[in-house]
Amino acid sequence: MTETTKAPIRKALRLSLLNTVVGKAGTFLTGIVLARLLTPQDFGLYAVAFVALIALLSLNELGVSLAIVRWPGDPERIRPTVTTISLVTSAVIYAACYVGAPLFTAAMDAPGATGIVRVLCLSVLVDGLTGPVAQLVNRDFKQGLRLLVDSTNLVVTTGLTVSLAVTGHGAWSLAVGQVTGNAVSSLVLFGLSRKWPRLGFDPSQARQLLAFGLPLAGASLLMIAMLNVDKVVTGRMLGAVALGLYVQAFNLASWPVNVFSLIVRRVSLAAFARVQEDPAERQTVFAKMAMVLAVPTLPVCAVLGLLAWPIVSTLYGHQWVGSSVALQYLALLGVVRVASELAYDFLVALGRSRVTMWLQAAWMVALLVFLPLGAYFLGIEGVAIAHAGVAVVLMLPAYAIAVMRTGISLRSLVAPLARPLLGTACMTAVILVVRWFTEPSFLQLLLGGTLGMLAYLPAVWPLRKVLRGGLRG
Repeated sequence: MTETTKAPIRKALRLSLLNTVVGKAGTFLTGIVLARLLTPQDFGLYAVAFVALIALLSLNELGVSLAIVRWPGDPERIRPTVTTISLVTSAVIYAACYVGAPLFTAAMDAPGATGIVRVLCLSVLVDGLTGPVAQLVNRDFKQGLRLLVDSTNLVVTTGLTVSLAVTGHGAWSLAVGQVTGNAVSSLVLFGLSRKWPRLGFDPSQARQLLAFGLPLAGASLLMIAMLNVDKVVTGRMLGAVALGLYVQAFNLASWPVNVFSLIVRRVSLAAFARVQEDPAERQTVFAKMAMVLAVPTLPVCAVLGLLAWPIVSTLYGHQWVGSSVALQYLALLGVVRVASELAYDFLVALGRSRVTMWLQAAWMVALLVFLPLGAYFLGIEGVAIAHAGVAVVLMLPAYAIAVMRTGISLRSLVAPLARPLLGTACMTAVILVVRWFTEPSFLQLLLGGTLGMLAYLPAVWPLRKVLRGGLRG
């Protein structure tokens, strides 16, 4: 990779980091406020609608917008066709959602969520319109623009959601705030990028786009289904209150994915695509990105899993402590999700989208077998155990094998992880000692987190120059 190529990736990664830190910090603080204003029942109803939304988004543009990122020529040539496919698909999908919402909420044993589903899923139409322009921004590494757009979304969504929650609108406050934030930020995206939606249709381009996008859409749908079938099982078998508790635990466990993985994913697909023809260079890039992700992800997930009770009670209050039994296992799932998303982007950049689809299909089948058993025997704790077990035992090795078949050596996968794993083992030992001598409380969280991090840092400190070089290179 030349210095000319490295420079935009380096700058984009730094801006992506800033964007993610600002956005997730705001979301985190908002979540704490809303947990004090809303009930597990409210979160459960919203979760039902959110499951519907992300399932629709996975199919929304049939995967064609990602082709803009890796299109070898001028992406403006295909943007009108991509936009047309996206808009038509989103309109058809939303119409089906509107009609089918009562059936879906009845199946989830939450008929009160029907209207919320219909409102929240208006985001499908917004996404269909903005997807092509957003991918152009990603292709050009314009993460500064993304920072402004996402900050606008955060401010509008947070302000409206909290205002509605304070005035007693319950789960509706979450749905209305989210849709409004998406709509306003899309206008900001168009205005700042000076790229407004353009319609057009070229049949030959459409065939190429669909050939590329449909396997991705299938893999994306399977990934979305895989990450949300646990919520469907929980809501159907255990009710809306249990679903609200489980969703809170899942959201906390997803922080490493939503922060560390998101930072890298905003540039990883484009970065992998630029080195796809150079086996040695792509192995180097993959190894460095794996290390960059492992260093923060492993200790954070260890703290989330080992100190689940004091984390939940401190952040959200005692009405939410029931979610800690799920959080302690879902933290393991967070590790696998970060690793699998990096592998997913790598395989897609190399044009192996069908492999990703089969991997997601296998993950989904395994969850359909084990999640209901977990819910039946152990409630939300059993659901979390089943989800984490399938991820660690089956899918982590499967993704490693798929990546190695592209020419990545086992040593290049293991070497970047040695010191983070050693440090995490030391951290785990220290936190377990703290748990032995203290009761679950804020003091336990403070001691465990502080002493655990002091045990972790010596193992990874020698990597600081390598990490700095990885981010630069």
